Amino acid sequence: MKVGELTRAIRDLLESNLEGIEVEGEVSNFHRHGSGHLYFSLKDASAQIRAVMFRGDAMRVGRLPKDGDLVLVEGDVTVYEPRGEYQVRVRKLRPKGKGSLQEQFEALKAKLLAEGIFDPGRKRRLPGFVQRVAVVTSPSGAAVRDFIQVLRRRCPRVGIQVFGVKVQGVGAAEEIAEALRTLNEVNEVDVIVLARGGGSIEDLWAFNEEVVARAIVASAIPVVSGVGHEVDFTIADFAADLRAPTPSAAAELLGETDEMLRSGLAELARRLERLARERVRWERERLEALASSAAFREPGRIVERAHQRLDELVGRLAAGLTRGGRAARERFLRLAERWARADPRVLLGRKRRELERQEERLRLLSPESSLKRGFALIFDEAGCLVRSAESVAVGVRLQARLGKGSVWSRVEQVSAEGEEEKAGT
Repeated sequence: MKVGELTRAIRDLLESNLEGIEVEGEVSNFHRHGSGHLYFSLKDASAQIRAVMFRGDAMRVGRLPKDGDLVLVEGDVTVYEPRGEYQVRVRKLRPKGKGSLQEQFEALKAKLLAEGIFDPGRKRRLPGFVQRVAVVTSPSGAAVRDFIQVLRRRCPRVGIQVFGVKVQGVGAAEEIAEALRTLNEVNEVDVIVLARGGGSIEDLWAFNEEVVARAIVASAIPVVSGVGHEVDFTIADFAADLRAPTPSAAAELLGETDEMLRSGLAELARRLERLARERVRWERERLEALASSAAFREPGRIVERAHQRLDELVGRLAAGLTRGGRAARERFLRLAERWARADPRVLLGRKRRELERQEERLRLLSPESSLKRGFALIFDEAGCLVRSAESVAVGVRLQARLGKGSVWSRVEQVSAEGEEEKAGT
């Protein structure tokens, strides 16, 4: 067996049995090659092993480690055949212990929270009618394709501007912050969307940098964060005016207004169509009823009935006028009669005649009238009227008042009532 064959056999043996391992150790001899590959060693108190992280995986590292950092790597054990050395091919790398990314995340989150950066009252509402959107993302990633596809489907009228930046690795956070500042200076869009697909905390670390959070807060244009998957949360999510779980969800949120408008218009169209059908049906029924009425079938008969009704009304009017004239005449005569009876001259004449009759009666009943007919009034010496023979005595002088003049006499004899009749017999 040759050396190369032995080395390949060892490589195959190691790679087939030591895949997907995790190794914790301290970084030493760290070197970033111009190709973008990372070379370093991992060591602990008893041993060390070489490690390599190729450019594709290194781009997803948020902060590059330095000598002395304690890290946790995930990868495969392989053999570098030219030197016959085994090494760890690192696919993921994250800090461990003090200064780890999670601890940095929590520390920055607490700091910005205390400053009020995440205060809901500070955040702005999205415009009700979005016309242009800027997407700050990697121009070649799947996130931008998903975003554009969803927004074109839901809201094709919205203009989309892609502002390409690095979304991970060294300098990514600075590029994102600079993109936000530039878009605000140009001020040609209504909303800015930060978009990136899912990944580890290292992959998303650019969106956990303080410079990005402060650029979001300083933006006069509302910012939507659509970074990672639903379970991923970044500092940018907390600082943004609106957080979407994914880039596609961000496009869904922006297209929601148009969807609501379309639904509202569709509902109005359905209601209008229903009302129009009901109105047409009602008008048709009304027209059919009119068409089947006698006015359309026999219009001459309607005119004849109208003439007959007119004649009837004329006759009733004439009869009413006649009856009314007769009643008015009778009423006039009654009123004239009542007026004649109530005429002061008539009443005065009537009263005068009645007064004359009363005067005649008084005249006939007065003593003077009786005296003229031959009667006399007898008074005693005191001038009192003598009413009976019993009230006088013999020898008393009496005065007899006649129709003309008076006669004085003396009583010679007094007879009681009834005695004269006896004497006469």
